[in-house]
Amino acid sequence: MKLRGLIIATFVLAALVGVLYWSNHHKPSETSEASAETAPKILSLKEDDIAQVDLKKKGAADLVVSRDGAGKWQITAPKPLAAEQASVSGMLANVSSLSAERLVEDKTTNFAQYGLSDPELQAAILEKNKKSYKLLLGDTTPTGSAVYARLDGDPRVFTVASYVKNGIDKSENDLRDKRLLTVDRDKISRIELAARKQEIELGRNKDEWQIVKPKPQRADSSQVDELVRTLADASMDLGPTDDPKADAAAFGSGTPIATAKVTDESGTQELQLRKNKNDYYAKSSAVEGIYKVPSSVGTGLDKNPDDFRNKKLFDFGFNQPDKIELHDGSKAYFLTRGGEDWWNGSGKKMDPDGAQTLIDKLRDLAASKFVDAGFGAVEIDITVVSNDQKNREKVLISKSGDHYVAKRDGEPTLYQLDSKGVAELQKAAADMKLEAAPLAK
Repeated sequence: MKLRGLIIATFVLAALVGVLYWSNHHKPSETSEASAETAPKILSLKEDDIAQVDLKKKGAADLVVSRDGAGKWQITAPKPLAAEQASVSGMLANVSSLSAERLVEDKTTNFAQYGLSDPELQAAILEKNKKSYKLLLGDTTPTGSAVYARLDGDPRVFTVASYVKNGIDKSENDLRDKRLLTVDRDKISRIELAARKQEIELGRNKDEWQIVKPKPQRADSSQVDELVRTLADASMDLGPTDDPKADAAAFGSGTPIATAKVTDESGTQELQLRKNKNDYYAKSSAVEGIYKVPSSVGTGLDKNPDDFRNKKLFDFGFNQPDKIELHDGSKAYFLTRGGEDWWNGSGKKMDPDGAQTLIDKLRDLAASKFVDAGFGAVEIDITVVSNDQKNREKVLISKSGDHYVAKRDGEPTLYQLDSKGVAELQKAAADMKLEAAPLAK
């Protein structure tokens, strides 16, 4: 048994010596060493220096993007189109600073084995100084996580991550400007909207929107801002199976939903919207063609004038008023603000919680709908002074059946109010108390 163990130990020792000898006398090849190095840089360019990129893909027309005289990117082939600057910049980010995952071969003459003699995708890059580069992307690696790549004229073969190829492999629809209106949303000064056989015109003075037509009225700025977003963000719903002729036919036989005219510093642009079955289609004066659009554009434009009217009775919003005067029948309430404190008509300090509750109820007072008649004898008279006493708002409220009707002093609009809101306002006024005296020491 001892002899047998000694023989086995001798064989194991001999094997270890052989492996050590082989390791010391067989160094890695140049290719292996290169593969283990830190991922080499394939391209290192400055995006601002790139003047043109020409993408060639098997089975598709060349896609060329170039800078115009102002430095903006434009699609110049297969046909001239406005480009979405952010999308082009995203593609350039993948091209301009391109690192390899690994070096496959340092020098090869057989590019066909990697799909690089007739590559699936090529990106020809031209700099402002006329220096050019051509990136070739070939077959997918056996693991599926990378593709083979090389630069034209360079014998080396690399692999790059598949997501890098996806970031470069863009179509005309990927890079084009999909906006249907090219207005500057911050510079829009007027919107004319015709929907539901009604017309409305909205005008902006600085940051304040006003209803101009059908007659001057207060506008709900949040609702108008939502309309502005809908118009400025209205975009083509492009897909791989888009059929321009079918879209045009659907628009032609569709039901008109709305027409919007939008004016900014550059002029006026028009958007027509129609619905065919469950789909919406749009035609714009700023872009040639007819396009399918998301349903959100349809619901955003299918509005009536009341949707944009300000239903709030008071405009002081989230600012704290300076003075409040409320008459409810024979009862009268007065509040004057001094810093963070509130004082009544007799100069006595009020409990801050009670005063704030009344302010909140005034702030929330809003119409359930607009009416043409029903205003009678005044039961509640409210005056609010705000904005360092620059703004004075007066609201009169009368009882009309099981609800109330209110109007702002000097304005013809009648606001119907729910009884619950008025009752809560009356209770908040009646519940106000003087501030409790501090406890004696």
